[in-house]
Amino acid sequence: MQASNDFYRAVVQARKPRPVEVSGVKRMVYDVSSIPGASSLPRALVILLENCVRRAQSDEAAVELASRVVKAGMAGEQGDEIEFMPARVLFQDFTGVPVFVDFAAMRDAMVERGGDPAKVSPRIPCTLVVDHSVIADCAGSQDAADANQRKEARRNHERFAFLKWAANSFDNVRIVPPGGGICHQLNMERFCEVVGTDALAQGDVPVACFDTLVGTDSHTTTANGLGVLGWGVGGIEAEAAALGQPISMLVPPVVSLELTGKLRDGVGGMDLALTVAQLLRSEGVVGSLVEVTGEGVSTLSATQRACVSNMTPEYGATTTLFPVDDQATAYLELTGRNADDIAFTREYLKIQGVWGASEGRTYSRTIKLDLSTVELSLAGPSRPHDRTTVAGLRERFEKGLASHGIEDRDALRTVSAGGQDYELGHGTIAIAAITSCTTATDPAMMVAAGILAKKAVERGLSAKPWVKRILAPGSHATSLMLDRAGLAPYLAKLGFWTCGFGCMSCIGNSGEILSSLKAVSGDLELTSILSGNRNFEGRISPDVSQNYLCQPALVVAYALVGTLDVNLAESPVGLDSDGKPVMLSELLPTNAEIEAALATSLDKELFVEGGKGLFEGSREWQEIDAGSSDTFAWDPESTYVRKAPYFDLAKPASVLRVSDARALALLGDFVTTDHISPAGSIAADSPAARYLEERGIERDAFNTYGSRRGNHEVMARGTFANVKLSNSLAEGRKGGWTKNFLSGKVESIFDAAEAYQKAGQDLVVVAGKLYGSGSSRDWAGKGPALLGVKAVLAESFERIHRSNLVQMGVLPLQFEEGQSAASLGLDGTEHFDIEPVDVSDGLPKSRKTHVVARRENGEKVEFDCVVRVDTPMEGGFLSEGGILPFVLNQLSA
Repeated sequence: MQASNDFYRAVVQARKPRPVEVSGVKRMVYDVSSIPGASSLPRALVILLENCVRRAQSDEAAVELASRVVKAGMAGEQGDEIEFMPARVLFQDFTGVPVFVDFAAMRDAMVERGGDPAKVSPRIPCTLVVDHSVIADCAGSQDAADANQRKEARRNHERFAFLKWAANSFDNVRIVPPGGGICHQLNMERFCEVVGTDALAQGDVPVACFDTLVGTDSHTTTANGLGVLGWGVGGIEAEAAALGQPISMLVPPVVSLELTGKLRDGVGGMDLALTVAQLLRSEGVVGSLVEVTGEGVSTLSATQRACVSNMTPEYGATTTLFPVDDQATAYLELTGRNADDIAFTREYLKIQGVWGASEGRTYSRTIKLDLSTVELSLAGPSRPHDRTTVAGLRERFEKGLASHGIEDRDALRTVSAGGQDYELGHGTIAIAAITSCTTATDPAMMVAAGILAKKAVERGLSAKPWVKRILAPGSHATSLMLDRAGLAPYLAKLGFWTCGFGCMSCIGNSGEILSSLKAVSGDLELTSILSGNRNFEGRISPDVSQNYLCQPALVVAYALVGTLDVNLAESPVGLDSDGKPVMLSELLPTNAEIEAALATSLDKELFVEGGKGLFEGSREWQEIDAGSSDTFAWDPESTYVRKAPYFDLAKPASVLRVSDARALALLGDFVTTDHISPAGSIAADSPAARYLEERGIERDAFNTYGSRRGNHEVMARGTFANVKLSNSLAEGRKGGWTKNFLSGKVESIFDAAEAYQKAGQDLVVVAGKLYGSGSSRDWAGKGPALLGVKAVLAESFERIHRSNLVQMGVLPLQFEEGQSAASLGLDGTEHFDIEPVDVSDGLPKSRKTHVVARRENGEKVEFDCVVRVDTPMEGGFLSEGGILPFVLNQLSA
């Protein structure tokens, strides 16, 4: 848009910060409210507008970036490129360890160039929470949490020592040791400020800014429930942001989710979150910002909002941003934020024109939801947006059986549990987990689970002994709340003892299921039920086929039944001590019961007590001696932390060439980052297992792929190693297998890729719709790059993964609308020649490239693909061989 004189003057004026003082808190403020069009922008775009104005290098750059934000916002459509500089970065340890491994390798590379290694250090605040390492090896006993934490410390000593070194050696880094809670809940309870200060700003008076962040976990969006703009990015993108590099992005379209009405009695935040996930996935909001509006917003607590925002990646949006209003500031007060800071926050938001649920904003479109229509919900068996109801669960389970080709519907197997033998069938629950991510943030739902447990115990009900029961609170405040409310003993009576403070089942750290149940897992369709946000195939446990998400109270209820092959709208949960049937409706708590329990247990002191010693850690953590040298002393014998090779492998080229490439994999729709870079257990017959065994690692010490993300040798071998992967080139074999066209044999994907690389053969991956859905896993980008994949051809990409491919130097190509591998007749046996892609000017010189797929008989299939290099900066990454060499070159200069 051509900036008018008035627009130009308004932006330049906004570039002159003015002092604002409220309740003794004094900050400089960049006020963008007077920029023409700002009052009509969605709140999310006002935040981006302020960011561009404050961070631009000159008045002219600020005017240009501001005009792009306003133009896109007023038109309600995607706009041109802007640069976004978040205020801070949030890491969890699975993705955080490789980030700091890359920083350490970058310091070595800087030394090799004769530069100062200290230049490689985060410039904005970075918080890492160790929450993905604890495994539910022990469950159902009083000492489970302590036992699991001790095992975690032994397994991960190398990783934890490296993280302590990183905290000692890099600026702006703080680490929450294991056992403190999960990153998203702690972010809500402790770290979110709503309005913070600019760490990069100079001057005697701090500069106020919107609290914004990116995180290396896709559910960073949880903070959107508190009105904090943030989303998940890959670890490699977070590294660049931490080092002071802005994130290049197109101004996204903003969709309004308009809420009306009020949730019915007994319906919780998780039910709403699953309903929104289903609705917005069907509406198609991939790559959009979603902003929640309407009169229904005020009826939701801040933590109910956070449950909805947490599920954002499950429908492919970038954010689900709620307004900052009295509900949000009440949560800030409850969790112990400084009252003067809260007063300044209110005033700052009013100055910028974004306090509360303001009217008259322009959106690309509006999607409506009446909260009164939300029902008690579950989602499964393998996708978070496939919602069903309690009444519909049995039918959904049967469809899952049919999709897996199971014909013997009534098969039974004998299982020993609790000293007795049971005849169990398809649908038997192996794992029931109240796990921390989606729902533990909301006190109401955790209390509801406790009340249901209390009612069940009082009626004489007990959990089925074959069900592994896991309780993993998201913070110590949650655990204390259940104790204060007098509900923890009832959960424990049903076997739901706290077994750790971490992600556990939701990330695949469920531990082993009952051994006698595991023995029949090949014959029976086992299930899990959990209060998490992900249920992709093979994620929760390799022995479990169907996984269902729901609120914690339902997790407890189904643990009493022991199977998901049931309709609890009609069938009883069990028989009470008098032999009378007990229906689910009798056990579910009312809102009044929940509110009464919260009134006795939820106050500011709870969060003060729950936060004590957050950064201190256990005795085992404190005893780790890590040092603080400028460069890391790599241990050549380490199987956890290895020097990253990306700077050695980078081949700068402004014209990208892929010729005579073979397909490493031919994949279908909805291939997730779990399929590409699994975070579960390391299979005994896998290349990663072979690698570890060759280095003397016993099988019981393999740990998980996620825990070994600091070792590129293990992770390259784990790429595409998910046991549920369906690769059409594997001749019917599930898992990480493919046909090696050099040998003609079906081999592991890693072994085939290694053979191709030795032969100098380019590789491609061919896939269907929504390739790379799910978690923001940098290894889903790093792994294929290390295997030698030069390009990925897919029908569509999920936002984060497409970005990660580019950042690792892998070219993402999208089939033209209406075309696919199937429609073109591609079977993966072809040789692929891709017309060279010129990114010398940043954006590709042509948005399309021509592909020729040559069959062995000489036939050719020719088609065009869209080059999904979306911004000039992305073109710069590709031309330098990836984002890490790009950033190193900038730091060196």
